[in-house]
Amino acid sequence: MTVKKTLRRVLLLALVVALGLTFSPMGNKILDAIAFTNVDPTANSSTGSTYEQRANHSPDGIGKFYMGREIAQVMGHLGAGWLERPTREREERPQQLINSLNLKSTDVVADIGAGTGYFSFRMATLVPNGKVLAVDVQPEMIEILNGLKQEKRIETVESVLGSVTNPNLPLASVDLAIMVDAYHEFDHPREMMSAIAQALKPSGRVVLVEYRGENPLVPIKPLHKMTQRQARKELASVGLNWLETKDFLPQQHVMIFGKKA
Repeated sequence: MTVKKTLRRVLLLALVVALGLTFSPMGNKILDAIAFTNVDPTANSSTGSTYEQRANHSPDGIGKFYMGREIAQVMGHLGAGWLERPTREREERPQQLINSLNLKSTDVVADIGAGTGYFSFRMATLVPNGKVLAVDVQPEMIEILNGLKQEKRIETVESVLGSVTNPNLPLASVDLAIMVDAYHEFDHPREMMSAIAQALKPSGRVVLVEYRGENPLVPIKPLHKMTQRQARKELASVGLNWLETKDFLPQQHVMIFGKKA
């Protein structure tokens, strides 16, 4: 994407937000136009391929594109301290997010991209007769998580080492799968989300928490944010229906999906 195209997208996004049109018909038309500007007709890709690899890409991405979106670089285990920062509650209100999930005591929750277990350990207190499956693809993160589990003595959290294409969860076993600021970094989002959908129970839910891509004022790098429109498009492709979006958090969407009947 050229500098001119990038500038145009930023200006259009700012216009939508400034005029309060984010969820209006006019705003939707503008967002549609922005989505189409992501597509590079000269990109090197084979016809029918799920992913495109482009030489010209953002330094914050991996050069791999899915449905018009560049996949962001993964925050490695060396960034674990940022996940546990003391200011996180004030900045993101994670406890408010957890309370909004309406978890039952017997629920099986999959925390995909669990990292250090920041959310896993907090959700575990709400499912004393269930469990939290803390999934991560980085062995180093799993090691950190297991160390914290031992320190906190929380037995209802089980660590699971996944792969970039599969969270390694049993079929039809999960009541709720949650991804907090993680989905945009999935190396193989289609394969991973297909596997997560298969791991859901018939009435299971997927909760996607992402920084609002529609709002250029959210101080996060663009590739580490997502618009509702993009998220809904990508999850619909693997058979997940959008149910609702809650915007009670300061900077993040809480998007809820269920399995198609």
